Amino acid sequence: MKLLEYQAKEVLASLGIAIPPGEVARNADEAAAACARLGPVAVKAQVPVGGRGKAGGIKLARTPDEARKAAEQIIGMDIKGLRVPLVYCEAALEIEREIYLGFTVDRDARANILMLSARGGMDIEQVAEESPGSIARLYPNPWRGPLDFELTQLVFDAGLGDLARPLAALIKKLYRAIPDYDALTAEINPLVVTKTGDVIAGDAKLESDDNAAWRHKDLEQKYGAFIEGDPYEIEAKKRGLTYVSLDGDIGIIGNGAGLCMGTLDLVQRAGGRPANFCDIGGGAKAEVVENALAVILMNPKVKGVVINVFGGITRGDEVARGIITARDNLKMKLPLVVRLSGTNEEEGRDILKRNGIEPGVNAWAAAQKIVELSRVGIR
Repeated sequence: MKLLEYQAKEVLASLGIAIPPGEVARNADEAAAACARLGPVAVKAQVPVGGRGKAGGIKLARTPDEARKAAEQIIGMDIKGLRVPLVYCEAALEIEREIYLGFTVDRDARANILMLSARGGMDIEQVAEESPGSIARLYPNPWRGPLDFELTQLVFDAGLGDLARPLAALIKKLYRAIPDYDALTAEINPLVVTKTGDVIAGDAKLESDDNAAWRHKDLEQKYGAFIEGDPYEIEAKKRGLTYVSLDGDIGIIGNGAGLCMGTLDLVQRAGGRPANFCDIGGGAKAEVVENALAVILMNPKVKGVVINVFGGITRGDEVARGIITARDNLKMKLPLVVRLSGTNEEEGRDILKRNGIEPGVNAWAAAQKIVELSRVGIR
């Protein structure tokens, strides 16, 4: 779950990290009223992606009238394919310095990594490219977390020794997001040092592990209605599917992550462009297949679908009937190719063929066939 900025800041506040006063506004009038109460504000688009400022999604407003106009311009705008549903009006800060602070999962090192840089306010990728030495890094022990002396060393390595005490304390608080919220990524950029010497989170990003969502139903209940993302991924999640949107035009369904990934590679090798990753799990019951096809067919870019199924405990003939039922219920007209292997695979292929579904002899043949049919544009 990727939280919006104001949601992430509420989490940071619960960890004891200072945040500026702010109010959510769902329309221009609410933004004007927030400015009247808070004084000069930054009106910020609330979407779970970076680059909002560059896209025009963050505007300063000194008066309620300016806040109203800013909200009118921002609410409803498109930022990286996401519609802005609301804004966050946050009290403007008197900024002395901007710092970058964050942690994420370093998959190569198989460990969490803490990063701190005196060059805040910029994308950390840009900082890493332009001046990699300006980013201090720490790989805390996953069982005990970062120790005080390690955090102090991290701060000095970043050239921020004059802020060693407040920064070390704040980093320790941020790190609590891992055990408390199963956070995969947490970022404060910029972490603002004000002219009075206070250290305040000027922005916030927080992503919680979806696999641990059952431990954080309070977050889902509190924020779920306001979190926007890829519409197909959101719908797939509601249907209990493992689904990732891609930018191609051939729908992919497999029963198993490895099989599904292999199918993506084969379609790419055959000259096609996968539209998604969709793993329907160990079996291929009609209801599950129907849900997967329904989500894939919501995407108007999709020109064809390939299903790669290995029938183990579930017999191939049962899989074939499930696929036919799902196709007929959805009144699917796009090309559909099915590679079916395993128990009773021959019976399953015969059933598919008799019902007008192209059976692939093997996965490579199925991938080639769906690419061919999608180019022909059969409906």
